Amino acid sequence: MCGIIGIFHHEQAKQQVETALDILKNRGKDDTKILELSQGVIGHTLHAVVNHVPQPLQAKGTLTANCEIYNWKELAQNHNLKVKNDAELLLKFLDNNQSIEELDGVFAFAYINDNIITLARDLFGVKPLWFVHNRDQFAFTSEKKALEKLGYIDIQELNPRSILRYNIHTKEITFNNREFVTYLPEHEDSYQNLKQHTEELLYKAIEKRIPHQKFGLLFSGGIDSTFLAKHFKDQGYDFTCYTAVLDIENKTPSDLVAAQEVAKELGLKLKIKKIKVEDVSQYLKKIVPLIEDSNVVKVGVALTFYLACELAKEDGCKVIFSGLGSEEIFAGYDRHKKSSNINQECVSGLLKMYERDLYRDDVLTMDQNLELRLPFLDRTLAEFSLKIPEEYKIKEETTKFILRDIAQSKGLSKEFAFRKKKAAQYGSRFDFALGKLAKQENKSKSEYLKQFYPSHNVKLGVLFSSGKDSTYSAYIMKKQNYDLTCLITMKSKNPDSYMFQTASINMVELQAEAMGLPLIQQETEGEKEEELKDLELALQKAKEIYKIEGVVSGAVFSTYQRDRIEKICDKLGLKIFSPLWHKDPEQEMKELLQHNFTFIFSAIAAEGLDQSWLNTIINENILIKLNKVKGVMVNGEGGEFESLVLDCPLFQKKINLLNTEVLMDSSCSGRLIIHKARLVDK
Repeated sequence: MCGIIGIFHHEQAKQQVETALDILKNRGKDDTKILELSQGVIGHTLHAVVNHVPQPLQAKGTLTANCEIYNWKELAQNHNLKVKNDAELLLKFLDNNQSIEELDGVFAFAYINDNIITLARDLFGVKPLWFVHNRDQFAFTSEKKALEKLGYIDIQELNPRSILRYNIHTKEITFNNREFVTYLPEHEDSYQNLKQHTEELLYKAIEKRIPHQKFGLLFSGGIDSTFLAKHFKDQGYDFTCYTAVLDIENKTPSDLVAAQEVAKELGLKLKIKKIKVEDVSQYLKKIVPLIEDSNVVKVGVALTFYLACELAKEDGCKVIFSGLGSEEIFAGYDRHKKSSNINQECVSGLLKMYERDLYRDDVLTMDQNLELRLPFLDRTLAEFSLKIPEEYKIKEETTKFILRDIAQSKGLSKEFAFRKKKAAQYGSRFDFALGKLAKQENKSKSEYLKQFYPSHNVKLGVLFSSGKDSTYSAYIMKKQNYDLTCLITMKSKNPDSYMFQTASINMVELQAEAMGLPLIQQETEGEKEEELKDLELALQKAKEIYKIEGVVSGAVFSTYQRDRIEKICDKLGLKIFSPLWHKDPEQEMKELLQHNFTFIFSAIAAEGLDQSWLNTIINENILIKLNKVKGVMVNGEGGEFESLVLDCPLFQKKINLLNTEVLMDSSCSGRLIIHKARLVDK
């Protein structure tokens, strides 16, 4: 991995590139080079794994790239190109107008030719790339912090499924979308044939990533890292496993127990780093600004990741492997068990990985001068695995069944192949450390971590319906240090819209005022599928006006809604957050009351409910009563009712309903019509 930077149309472009390269220096210490162009300056820091070829490179066009192209020799031969490494191949490939879809590997690059700058990334987003287009200036880099240091604002991460083109003369940018992997149609072959082919693809995915030198493996004793370790051991590679945990007296972290047991069984070299609770804060001062995020889960994982990488660096490794990605392509999370379509859930998870996992892991490894390699995110492997029938991925309560079965057939004991493992932040006990440190300061974990990175994590637009789910989702993201920038409301003329709530939608203006947030309202006829075009217009407007980077949705169980929202967001280069996804209905309702949400029934449509429920404040007694109504989901997710939030911690004032009317379609179907309401002090 390397670092790239480019500044255009700036009087001090060279000085800015020099400053940025100093910030990016840990991304490559083998060489640093600056190239001055007519309208700007580009730079590169080299982390050489395949030959030592300094960048930027020039031929017909100019290239600065962070790439690891595994089929570069094959492509060079097929296209009759004489090159020394993958970067030279990439330059000549682009000079000849070849498609990047032929590239097998991971990359982020800027290619300049005929006054057009092209920015692109690998499909999953393993390699990072950020850009800014402010007024007359354009810049790009590998890490957001480099542009922040230079004083740029409205910095965006390039969506991996978008190719950006910037015209140096007109100073305009355009985007072209790339097709993402799909889960349809599913393979119809026998299980044994699917298992054999999956095993072959796993072998190829790992082998193409093996460096010609010793390397490391981030190791937890779970099936993903154990599978990799078994393969490395069987092939006789020179590698070491690295594990990091919290040192707690009389409490051995489960990851350490698992790692030591597997290492003993397989005869692995295992190195362990332990730190005490009182040492964690010193690492947080380094890690949280490094990953540019104070999200509790990200930081908990980052601690174990970074500490293990420190050991690998001390051993002189330049490459380290991780099992990241296995959970998504083979269905390893609890949400996969709950999903009505497991492979669709896998695709949804892959779409989010560049924001959730990949940038964090990239900057952590690069800070230790390590290149991260992720065989489970091999595109060919992923495309095949996403079409494996779901019954071969989850059997009863066993996740990632086909991978575990392959591991056992390769000689791994059933105990290790099928053992359950906690998430890294829990298995290492670092989440416990964060909780203890936060408690000492009488803060939540999010509040505690915010001191290490005061900036907001991501600017979010809230898909807002006036009801409990969208409001609570916004509250959750706010508590996790995300910036709520605006509300986005769809006003459907169709009361039976498949996508959007219509009951009490006229209250969103008061709610936006109560929250002190601007509101974008978009009308739609509410025709199925056609209404999505209107949603896209609203999101595009929010992106242009309020510079949002992502969208928070109140989706809980509706795959129909979430899937369509995600596709639109990905097309627009927006990150998507659904914090309530597959949350237990009763747990959600209890949490709403615990956080002092005041909300009422604004519409009903279920047997067992009548007009007496409308305009009723939902409290613990109402929940008990609601639980006794046969066939009704307690959170209304089955369409049994809609809600209206009158007050919550996000509101600076609360809503007082002054004039209402109940309109019933039948004895069990109706809605609350609000003729007049106002905001009052709390």
